[in-house]
Amino acid sequence: MTPTPPGGTITIAGKTVSRLGLGTMRLTGPGIWGDPADRDTALSILIQAVNAYGISHIDTADAYGPHTAEQLIHDALYPYPDHVLIATKVGMVRPGPGQWMPLGNPYYLRACVEASLRRLKVDRLELCYLHRIDPEVALDDQIAVMQALQDEGKIGHIGLSKVTPKHIRLVSEHLTIAAVQNVLNPNDRFDDAVGLCDELDIPYVAYRPFDAGSLAQANGPAAPLQWLLDHGSHIAPIPSTSQPSHLAEIVAAVTGGD
Repeated sequence: MTPTPPGGTITIAGKTVSRLGLGTMRLTGPGIWGDPADRDTALSILIQAVNAYGISHIDTADAYGPHTAEQLIHDALYPYPDHVLIATKVGMVRPGPGQWMPLGNPYYLRACVEASLRRLKVDRLELCYLHRIDPEVALDDQIAVMQALQDEGKIGHIGLSKVTPKHIRLVSEHLTIAAVQNVLNPNDRFDDAVGLCDELDIPYVAYRPFDAGSLAQANGPAAPLQWLLDHGSHIAPIPSTSQPSHLAEIVAAVTGGD
């Protein structure tokens, strides 16, 4: 029996999933680099999230590790249950631990999608975000290759990450945006994209809901998560953790459990 979706449900990329998702950035090593210190624990978090807690929205990126988080998801959850959405992101390179740089070259984006397909062992990425818009590459070129990959059936739905309302309006002229993923939490609460996404009926996936852990450490996970859930029915937070006990606290915070 599938557990009740924590936080209720939301439709993202054509699939009804739990509003409380799970980010996978913290399942890697220090600096979001390399393998986790305890691989078995990382795998167990993914398995518990889906099977024990009913989380059906798993968010990742090829840059986490890089490649580590996608491989962990495959090893923990493949073959993926039909009700689970695996969302990934492409378009960010990692020169070293803690270092991030957008790279929107169309050939690179295509290569990233092909590699993610192999790591996740799927024929189509159900939801693939452009991890960052590269200011050094024409936006039209970045969107065109994502749209071409969608036309080829390699991407099901396209999302945008860390974008402004201007980006959203420009891109929405060319394609359907399945989700927008931006920072949102009680400390970083002023994002004009929240209202625009509500207006355009675009799910808003809130990453860093605990402001890199500071909010959860101060008051526990309940207050910031409830603030996000109350802030708009189109908002879906994706907290990330490397500790099973913290995952249990996060789920309890939105379900009223102990």
